[in-house]
Amino acid sequence: MNHAQLTALGRALRLVGEHGEALTADTPDARLHEVKADLRRALDLLDESVTTGAVTTRCPEHPNGPVDESAPDLCLLCETRRRAARRSELHGSRPQSDPVSPAPSRYGVRSDRPQPQQRWLPELWNGREWQLCGTPRRDRREAEQYLAAQRRGSRPAMAYRLVHEFTDYEVLRIWGTPVQVDIEPMGNL
Repeated sequence: MNHAQLTALGRALRLVGEHGEALTADTPDARLHEVKADLRRALDLLDESVTTGAVTTRCPEHPNGPVDESAPDLCLLCETRRRAARRSELHGSRPQSDPVSPAPSRYGVRSDRPQPQQRWLPELWNGREWQLCGTPRRDRREAEQYLAAQRRGSRPAMAYRLVHEFTDYEVLRIWGTPVQVDIEPMGNL
């Protein structure tokens, strides 16, 4: 209902209300015909402003849904949901009519396993171990270009490597020579 329809309907209903207050036992027929015309005008305005059908249930979620006379809100859809919930409370989580399913596999089913992803991991040697030095890449050429830029940078590491990750790890290429560096100054004496 738009604003103009709302305003016109409100005006027509107020006029009908004024007619109702002015009615008495000796109201002339001419005045009653005027009330009848105003009532028809208000009903016509109401018909124009209503766009949907009359509600069939008292359910706010499904006002025009199927009707179940035994439901408190007359909504068959919500009552079906409530009945299923009551059944599962009585019979446990699994309905009694279901056949017994086999024991789950210890390996899981295909949809439970993640899909393998292929990535290239740029790593640098920090003196004791290999560590990730950039974000894993989906493109090998892009990962190699990233490592080339790192080697040309102002503070390159001793060694870099590119690791291929595809459900397992495989070292593809190593740049430089990783040397074990003792972090204690005098050789741990």
